[in-house]
Amino acid sequence: MKWIIPALWLAAILFAHFRGKVRIPLHRQLLDHSVLLAPVNAFMILLSKVPTTPYLDNSYLPGLKKLDDNWETIRDEALSMAELRHIKAAQKNDDIGFNSFFKYGWKRFYLKWYDARHPSAEELCPRTVALLREIPEIKAAMFAELPAGGKLNAHRDPYAGSLRYHLGLATPNDDRCFIRVDGEIHSWRDGKSVIFDETYVHDARNDSEDNRIILFCDVERPMRYGWAQAFNRWFGRVVMSAASAPNDGGDQTGAINRLTHLHWVIDQKRRAFKNWNKTVYKATKFGLIALVIVGFILI
Repeated sequence: MKWIIPALWLAAILFAHFRGKVRIPLHRQLLDHSVLLAPVNAFMILLSKVPTTPYLDNSYLPGLKKLDDNWETIRDEALSMAELRHIKAAQKNDDIGFNSFFKYGWKRFYLKWYDARHPSAEELCPRTVALLREIPEIKAAMFAELPAGGKLNAHRDPYAGSLRYHLGLATPNDDRCFIRVDGEIHSWRDGKSVIFDETYVHDARNDSEDNRIILFCDVERPMRYGWAQAFNRWFGRVVMSAASAPNDGGDQTGAINRLTHLHWVIDQKRRAFKNWNKTVYKATKFGLIALVIVGFILI
Protein backbone atom coordinates (compact mmCIF):
# COMPACT_ATOMS: atom_id res chain seq x y z
CA MET A 1 0.00 0.00 0.00
CA LYS A 2 2.81 2.43 0.89
CA TRP A 3 4.20 2.15 -2.65
CA ILE A 4 0.96 3.23 -4.38
CA ILE A 5 1.57 6.97 -4.14
CA PRO A 6 5.24 6.81 -5.32
CA ALA A 7 4.18 4.48 -8.15
CA LEU A 8 1.40 6.83 -9.28
CA TRP A 9 3.79 9.79 -9.07
CA LEU A 10 6.37 7.98 -11.20
CA ALA A 11 3.66 7.01 -13.69
CA ALA A 12 2.65 10.68 -13.98
CA ILE A 13 6.28 11.70 -14.57
CA LEU A 14 6.68 9.08 -17.29
CA PHE A 15 3.35 10.13 -18.81
CA ALA A 16 4.73 13.65 -19.21
CA HIS A 17 8.09 12.40 -20.46
CA PHE A 18 6.73 10.19 -23.24
CA ARG A 19 4.07 12.67 -24.30
CA GLY A 20 4.93 14.21 -27.65
CA LYS A 21 7.71 13.60 -30.15
CA VAL A 22 10.46 15.64 -28.49
CA ARG A 23 11.82 14.67 -25.07
CA ILE A 24 14.48 15.94 -22.75
CA PRO A 25 16.87 13.22 -21.44
CA LEU A 26 15.17 11.00 -18.86
CA HIS A 27 17.71 11.74 -16.14
CA ARG A 28 17.06 15.46 -16.61
CA GLN A 29 13.30 14.88 -16.66
CA LEU A 30 13.48 13.09 -13.31
CA LEU A 31 15.23 16.13 -11.80
CA ASP A 32 13.15 18.75 -13.62
CA HIS A 33 10.97 21.11 -11.57
CA SER A 34 7.92 19.91 -13.52
CA VAL A 35 8.01 16.56 -11.64
CA LEU A 36 6.62 18.32 -8.55
CA LEU A 37 3.31 18.89 -10.32
CA ALA A 38 3.34 15.73 -12.45
CA PRO A 39 0.21 14.16 -10.86
CA VAL A 40 -1.71 17.44 -11.11
CA ASN A 41 -0.60 17.86 -14.71
CA ALA A 42 -1.70 14.34 -15.66
CA PHE A 43 -5.12 15.14 -14.17
CA MET A 44 -5.35 18.38 -16.20
CA ILE A 45 -4.35 16.71 -19.46
CA LEU A 46 -6.54 13.63 -19.10
CA LEU A 47 -9.63 15.74 -18.27
CA SER A 48 -8.93 18.56 -20.75
CA LYS A 49 -11.95 19.74 -22.72
CA VAL A 50 -9.79 21.01 -25.57
CA PRO A 51 -7.32 18.98 -27.68
CA THR A 52 -4.02 18.13 -25.98
CA THR A 53 -1.98 18.76 -29.12
CA PRO A 54 1.15 20.97 -29.14
CA TYR A 55 -0.69 23.81 -30.93
CA LEU A 56 -4.39 24.65 -30.72
CA ASP A 57 -6.59 26.51 -33.16
CA ASN A 58 -7.57 29.92 -31.78
CA SER A 59 -11.26 29.01 -32.12
CA TYR A 60 -11.00 26.88 -28.95
CA LEU A 61 -10.47 30.06 -26.89
CA PRO A 62 -12.72 32.64 -28.60
CA GLY A 63 -12.45 35.17 -25.78
CA LEU A 64 -8.86 35.94 -26.83
CA LYS A 65 -10.04 37.52 -30.08
CA LYS A 66 -10.47 40.76 -28.15
CA LEU A 67 -6.70 40.91 -27.75
CA ASP A 68 -6.13 40.15 -31.44
CA ASP A 69 -8.52 42.97 -32.37
CA ASN A 70 -6.74 45.47 -30.10
CA TRP A 71 -3.16 44.43 -30.79
CA GLU A 72 -2.04 47.91 -31.87
CA THR A 73 -3.28 49.46 -28.61
CA ILE A 74 -1.40 46.77 -26.66
CA ARG A 75 1.68 47.25 -28.88
CA ASP A 76 1.83 50.98 -28.15
CA GLU A 77 1.95 50.39 -24.40
CA ALA A 78 4.52 47.62 -24.84
CA LEU A 79 6.79 49.88 -26.89
CA SER A 80 6.48 52.56 -24.22
CA MET A 81 7.53 50.04 -21.55
CA ALA A 82 10.48 48.96 -23.69
CA GLU A 83 11.59 52.56 -24.27
CA LEU A 84 11.42 53.25 -20.51
CA ARG A 85 13.31 49.96 -19.89
CA HIS A 86 10.55 48.57 -17.71
CA ILE A 87 10.68 45.28 -19.61
CA LYS A 88 13.62 43.79 -17.75
CA ALA A 89 15.08 40.83 -15.90
CA ALA A 90 14.30 40.29 -12.22
CA GLN A 91 16.49 42.54 -10.14
CA LYS A 92 16.59 40.46 -6.94
CA ASN A 93 16.50 36.89 -8.24
CA ASP A 94 12.88 36.69 -7.10
CA ASP A 95 11.18 35.20 -10.16
CA ILE A 96 11.37 31.42 -9.77
CA GLY A 97 9.42 30.71 -12.94
CA PHE A 98 11.85 32.55 -15.22
CA ASN A 99 15.15 33.02 -13.34
CA SER A 100 16.93 30.65 -15.71
CA PHE A 101 15.76 32.60 -18.79
CA PHE A 102 17.31 35.96 -17.99
CA LYS A 103 20.91 34.92 -18.71
CA TYR A 104 19.99 34.42 -22.38
CA GLY A 105 18.57 37.93 -22.81
CA TRP A 106 14.87 37.25 -22.18
CA LYS A 107 13.03 40.01 -20.25
CA ARG A 108 9.50 40.61 -19.00
CA PHE A 109 7.05 43.16 -17.57
CA TYR A 110 4.16 41.64 -15.63
CA LEU A 111 0.64 42.82 -16.42
CA LYS A 112 -1.15 40.21 -14.32
CA TRP A 113 -0.35 37.11 -12.29
CA TYR A 114 -3.34 35.14 -10.98
CA ASP A 115 -4.66 36.90 -7.85
CA ALA A 116 -1.50 38.92 -7.16
CA ARG A 117 -1.73 42.65 -7.86
CA HIS A 118 0.74 44.64 -9.96
CA PRO A 119 -0.02 48.33 -9.35
CA SER A 120 2.89 49.23 -11.67
CA ALA A 121 1.04 47.65 -14.60
CA GLU A 122 -2.25 49.31 -13.67
CA GLU A 123 -0.50 52.69 -13.65
CA LEU A 124 1.73 52.33 -16.71
CA CYS A 125 -0.40 50.10 -19.00
CA PRO A 126 -4.02 50.98 -18.18
CA ARG A 127 -5.49 50.09 -21.57
CA THR A 128 -3.88 46.66 -21.75
CA VAL A 129 -4.78 45.87 -18.14
CA ALA A 130 -8.38 46.93 -18.83
CA LEU A 131 -8.55 44.57 -21.82
CA LEU A 132 -7.16 41.69 -19.75
CA ARG A 133 -9.79 42.26 -17.07
CA GLU A 134 -12.50 41.72 -19.67
CA ILE A 135 -11.19 38.18 -20.29
CA PRO A 136 -11.40 36.32 -16.94
CA GLU A 137 -9.90 33.11 -18.34
CA ILE A 138 -6.55 34.91 -18.64
CA LYS A 139 -4.72 34.14 -15.41
CA ALA A 140 -1.30 35.65 -16.15
CA ALA A 141 0.04 38.11 -18.69
CA MET A 142 3.22 39.99 -19.45
CA PHE A 143 5.16 41.76 -22.16
CA ALA A 144 8.07 39.48 -23.09
CA GLU A 145 11.17 40.61 -24.96
CA LEU A 146 13.71 38.44 -26.76
CA PRO A 147 16.55 40.53 -28.19
CA ALA A 148 18.58 39.77 -31.28
CA GLY A 149 20.70 36.71 -30.53
CA GLY A 150 18.53 35.75 -27.54
CA LYS A 151 17.29 32.25 -26.91
CA LEU A 152 15.43 29.95 -24.52
CA ASN A 153 16.77 26.44 -24.19
CA ALA A 154 14.47 23.43 -24.58
CA HIS A 155 12.24 23.00 -21.51
CA ARG A 156 8.71 22.19 -20.44
CA ASP A 157 6.71 24.49 -18.16
CA PRO A 158 5.59 23.03 -14.82
CA TYR A 159 1.80 23.55 -14.88
CA ALA A 160 -0.70 22.01 -17.32
CA GLY A 161 -3.70 23.90 -15.93
CA SER A 162 -3.09 26.68 -18.44
CA LEU A 163 -2.41 27.12 -22.13
CA ARG A 164 0.02 29.65 -23.56
CA TYR A 165 -1.04 32.51 -25.85
CA HIS A 166 1.48 34.64 -27.75
CA LEU A 167 0.49 37.80 -29.65
CA GLY A 168 3.12 39.40 -31.85
CA LEU A 169 3.49 43.13 -31.07
CA ALA A 170 6.85 44.33 -32.37
CA THR A 171 8.60 41.39 -33.97
CA PRO A 172 11.30 40.94 -36.63
CA ASN A 173 8.60 39.36 -38.87
CA ASP A 174 11.33 36.94 -39.78
CA ASP A 175 11.43 33.13 -39.83
CA ARG A 176 14.73 33.29 -37.95
CA CYS A 177 12.79 34.46 -34.88
CA PHE A 178 10.67 31.53 -33.77
CA ILE A 179 9.34 29.22 -31.09
CA ARG A 180 9.48 25.45 -31.55
CA VAL A 181 6.89 23.34 -29.68
CA ASP A 182 7.34 19.56 -29.82
CA GLY A 183 9.42 20.05 -32.97
CA GLU A 184 6.88 22.29 -34.78
CA ILE A 185 8.03 25.84 -35.54
CA HIS A 186 5.98 29.03 -35.31
CA SER A 187 7.52 32.37 -36.36
CA TRP A 188 6.06 35.44 -34.68
CA ARG A 189 4.43 38.16 -36.79
CA ASP A 190 3.06 41.54 -35.79
CA GLY A 191 -0.65 41.32 -34.96
CA LYS A 192 -0.75 37.51 -35.24
CA SER A 193 -1.38 35.16 -32.33
CA VAL A 194 -0.77 31.50 -31.53
CA ILE A 195 -1.92 29.15 -28.77
CA PHE A 196 0.16 26.21 -27.61
CA ASP A 197 0.54 23.76 -24.75
CA GLU A 198 3.62 24.83 -22.80
CA THR A 199 3.98 21.44 -21.10
CA TYR A 200 5.36 20.04 -24.35
CA VAL A 201 9.11 20.51 -24.76
CA HIS A 202 9.68 23.88 -26.43
CA ASP A 203 12.49 26.31 -27.14
CA ALA A 204 12.79 29.74 -28.75
CA ARG A 205 15.42 31.65 -30.69
CA ASN A 206 15.87 35.08 -32.19
CA ASP A 207 18.60 34.70 -34.79
CA SER A 208 17.53 37.89 -36.57
CA GLU A 209 19.07 41.35 -36.12
CA ASP A 210 15.95 42.88 -34.51
CA ASN A 211 14.25 42.80 -31.12
CA ARG A 212 11.06 40.81 -30.48
CA ILE A 213 8.26 41.91 -28.14
CA ILE A 214 5.10 39.87 -27.63
CA LEU A 215 2.11 39.72 -25.30
CA PHE A 216 2.51 36.47 -23.35
CA CYS A 217 -0.55 35.07 -21.54
CA ASP A 218 -1.41 31.98 -19.54
CA VAL A 219 -5.04 31.06 -20.18
CA GLU A 220 -7.02 28.71 -17.96
CA ARG A 221 -7.35 25.31 -19.62
CA PRO A 222 -11.02 24.42 -20.23
CA MET A 223 -11.83 21.18 -18.40
CA ARG A 224 -14.35 18.48 -19.30
CA TYR A 225 -16.27 18.64 -16.01
CA GLY A 226 -17.34 21.53 -13.79
CA TRP A 227 -15.71 20.05 -10.68
CA ALA A 228 -12.42 19.65 -12.57
CA GLN A 229 -12.63 23.28 -13.73
CA ALA A 230 -13.27 24.36 -10.14
CA PHE A 231 -10.19 22.44 -8.97
CA ASN A 232 -8.07 24.02 -11.72
CA ARG A 233 -9.26 27.49 -10.70
CA TRP A 234 -8.64 26.80 -7.01
CA PHE A 235 -5.15 25.42 -7.65
CA GLY A 236 -4.20 28.44 -9.73
CA ARG A 237 -5.51 30.86 -7.14
CA VAL A 238 -3.78 29.19 -4.17
CA VAL A 239 -0.57 27.69 -5.58
CA MET A 240 0.27 29.66 -8.73
CA SER A 241 -0.44 33.02 -7.08
CA ALA A 242 2.35 32.19 -4.63
CA ALA A 243 4.81 32.39 -7.57
CA SER A 244 4.03 36.04 -8.34
CA ALA A 245 7.06 38.26 -9.02
CA PRO A 246 7.22 42.07 -8.95
CA ASN A 247 8.03 44.61 -11.63
CA ASP A 248 9.12 47.02 -8.88
CA GLY A 249 8.95 47.46 -5.12
CA GLY A 250 5.26 48.35 -5.11
CA ASP A 251 4.13 45.03 -6.59
CA GLN A 252 3.25 41.86 -4.73
CA THR A 253 5.88 39.15 -4.32
CA GLY A 254 4.45 35.69 -3.67
CA ALA A 255 5.58 33.41 -0.85
CA ILE A 256 7.50 31.10 -3.21
CA ASN A 257 9.51 33.99 -4.65
CA ARG A 258 10.21 35.45 -1.22
CA LEU A 259 11.83 32.11 -0.39
CA THR A 260 13.62 32.15 -3.76
CA HIS A 261 15.10 35.56 -2.93
CA LEU A 262 16.12 34.36 0.55
CA HIS A 263 17.83 31.33 -1.00
CA TRP A 264 19.70 33.67 -3.37
CA VAL A 265 20.85 35.89 -0.48
CA ILE A 266 22.10 32.83 1.47
CA ASP A 267 23.83 31.48 -1.64
CA GLN A 268 25.62 34.81 -2.17
CA LYS A 269 26.97 34.58 1.39
CA ARG A 270 28.00 30.95 0.76
CA ARG A 271 29.92 32.01 -2.35
CA ALA A 272 31.62 34.84 -0.44
CA PHE A 273 32.64 32.37 2.31
CA LYS A 274 34.05 29.97 -0.31
CA ASN A 275 36.01 32.74 -2.02
CA TRP A 276 37.42 33.87 1.34
CA ASN A 277 38.99 30.48 2.17
CA LYS A 278 38.25 27.33 0.18
CA THR A 279 39.93 25.05 2.73
CA VAL A 280 37.82 26.33 5.62
CA TYR A 281 34.74 26.24 3.37
CA LYS A 282 35.27 22.55 2.47
CA ALA A 283 35.98 21.61 6.08
CA THR A 284 32.77 23.34 7.19
CA LYS A 285 30.75 21.75 4.37
CA PHE A 286 31.88 18.19 5.10
CA GLY A 287 31.60 18.78 8.83
CA LEU A 288 27.92 19.75 8.44
CA ILE A 289 27.28 16.70 6.23
CA ALA A 290 28.90 14.47 8.88
CA LEU A 291 26.71 16.01 11.59
CA VAL A 292 23.57 15.30 9.57
CA ILE A 293 24.63 11.67 9.01
CA VAL A 294 25.42 11.20 12.70
CA GLY A 295 22.08 12.76 13.59
CA PHE A 296 20.21 10.27 11.38
CA ILE A 297 22.14 7.36 12.91
CA LEU A 298 21.36 8.49 16.47
CA ILE A 299 17.70 8.94 15.63
